[in-house]
Amino acid sequence: MSFTSESHRAKVLVIEDDPMVLELVTTRLELSGYRTYQARNGSEGLRRLADIRPDAVVLDINMPVMDGFEVLRLMQQHRVGAPPPTLVLTARNRPEDVKAAISLGARDFISKPFNDAQLIARVGRLLRKAPRSAEQPPPSSALPQVLDS
Repeated sequence: MSFTSESHRAKVLVIEDDPMVLELVTTRLELSGYRTYQARNGSEGLRRLADIRPDAVVLDINMPVMDGFEVLRLMQQHRVGAPPPTLVLTARNRPEDVKAAISLGARDFISKPFNDAQLIARVGRLLRKAPRSAEQPPPSSALPQVLDS
């Protein structure tokens, strides 16, 4: 029975380099019924995106190896079907950052520090607004090979 309910939980990939924020976000999402996966930088996030095929992504902007803007750019360039809806969660909240994230495909934007209830509501809205396409998600080979340095 738990296997069936587990398989129906929406999968959310959280790409965040700050270990405390990463743990906080994934814990809050898990407590709200989501199945979460973690990546600690943009490069790892792209690899996990191809492997996990999440229903939604929560993405930081300021990260080592590859920032969130580059992750968004590559998600758009190397897609086979629609990329998962993405919520940017970042300390960068200048209007030009919001505009850049949205123009690169992000569906929503929350500034740190954030309210737990707002985070959960926004992730829920992402999943309601944009159900995953019936098209096949990108295979691992469709995304560029990016190595951590």
